[in-house]
Amino acid sequence: MEVNGRLPQILELQGAAYLTTTLFVKYNYQEGSRHRELIDLTVVAVPNGMLQERYNPTVSDTIWLAGRNAPTRGEEFRVRLDLRRLKTKARWRVQIIPIISGEFHWDE
Repeated sequence: MEVNGRLPQILELQGAAYLTTTLFVKYNYQEGSRHRELIDLTVVAVPNGMLQERYNPTVSDTIWLAGRNAPTRGEEFRVRLDLRRLKTKARWRVQIIPIISGEFHWDE
């Protein structure tokens, strides 16, 4: 299914142009008996829409998955970012940063 995203590729504010940049940070916890322990962070750099041809050239060659939405309930169309597919196309866009132990090495 082809659906255009709604974020502008370039955002203009007060006469200045800004490249739209989206970063996600996912906090990953280990459940304990009394608390949750933060074990690592997943940091994801989502490609700008100008990179459509590289990251999402066709419906079958894409970094997106259909999300949970219920049009019967009036919910908007949603997608999910497939981190495995994104990392296959550009490893540096998906980083896992350990919190508890070990060294962090940027994945190229």
